[in-house]
Amino acid sequence: MRVVVLFLAYVVSLVMLAAAYGGTGDSAGTPPVPIPSPAAEDQAFSGFLKDFRATALTAGIPAETYDAATKDISRNQRVSDLNLNQPEFAKPVWDYLDTAVSPQRIADGQALLAGDADILARISGKYGVAKEILISIWGNESDYGRSMGGTNMFEALATLAYAGPRTSYARPQFLAALRMMQRQNYAAAAMTSSWAGAFGQTQFVPTTFLNEAVDGDGDGKIDLWTNVADALASTANVLSNAGWTEGKPWGYEVALPSGFAFGDADLDTAKKVADWAKRGVKTAAGGGLPAGDEPASIYLPAGAHGPAFLVFPNFKSILHYNNAASYALAVCLLADRLKGAPGVAAAWPRELQPLSRDERVTLQNSLLKLGFEIGNADGLIGSKSRAALRTWQKSHGLPADGYATQDLLTRIAMEARAKIAGK
Repeated sequence: MRVVVLFLAYVVSLVMLAAAYGGTGDSAGTPPVPIPSPAAEDQAFSGFLKDFRATALTAGIPAETYDAATKDISRNQRVSDLNLNQPEFAKPVWDYLDTAVSPQRIADGQALLAGDADILARISGKYGVAKEILISIWGNESDYGRSMGGTNMFEALATLAYAGPRTSYARPQFLAALRMMQRQNYAAAAMTSSWAGAFGQTQFVPTTFLNEAVDGDGDGKIDLWTNVADALASTANVLSNAGWTEGKPWGYEVALPSGFAFGDADLDTAKKVADWAKRGVKTAAGGGLPAGDEPASIYLPAGAHGPAFLVFPNFKSILHYNNAASYALAVCLLADRLKGAPGVAAAWPRELQPLSRDERVTLQNSLLKLGFEIGNADGLIGSKSRAALRTWQKSHGLPADGYATQDLLTRIAMEARAKIAGK
């Protein structure tokens, strides 16, 4: 119960901090509420570690493992700050892809394909996952091992588990990291990670390690930090378990016909390739779609204003590795470039400015005022918000792509204000 009390106290302190900096309060004469000092936070964190020890021991973690993992850690202020501060602006997908599929990333990946050919052939053959996809994930996750994160994993996860918005994620991961240390006989100091607890060449989290990591070179150990074979084999195992089908494509760029019903362009809407062909969808070069009855979806990473892709189940299997469509697209496009394929043919709408988080909240609040049921205005444009945008766009004679833009924000906000004023 002490953990719960500490967490509630921490949340209250954050609310008071927000009030102190973000509003006038109920009374102009109310004095500011003191913010907990770092020393008080550190003391509370120490109490959390003592209390969580009992949870770990009940879960089967030996006392000596827990004590060795936590004896030299402290609350990490940088992790706390990153945990609480969401980026104000989301990076446009084209800027993200400029980095993810950069000429240097392509050249480095092609060199590794040649240098690790024997390892890759063995792993790809065993798990049925294309070697270019494995190399691409390696590049996108850690820049081929250059950026794996140097934070003490236990310090990062314990800080996240102590308090804040990621406790439900971090506490199981903290326990899983302890089991990793116990089962693999890792030294605690050698278990480094990102601030959020992802680690190794291909950035696993501890629970995924326990469930799906494998020994890629048969030496009896699993080391995702320094052993490339272990890291790539473990990644291949994840994709294989997620349904990757050997020899099948992830997808390809397509051209949509004039008057295309953008409401059907969604990863959750699958139709046979032949059905898309009947609706006038063609290859990016303008030719007919390859024959086949596989289910496929239209993905529009920049809405109706940018490139379109026809994606298959293999694309969706990558979402099990990282549940972000832009990430899956980056992995697939880099894999294609590693094979010598050309880049994206259609132009990206680089003139469009992304919405800031505050603007996304404003957009969602406006949709709520117009009667759309989208849940909370959290600044995350998820499936409900996109569905509401599609409905609004369709009712106003616009391409119903569900893509949030500055123009949509302005128009929807004006309509919401007019509705409120007319009441």
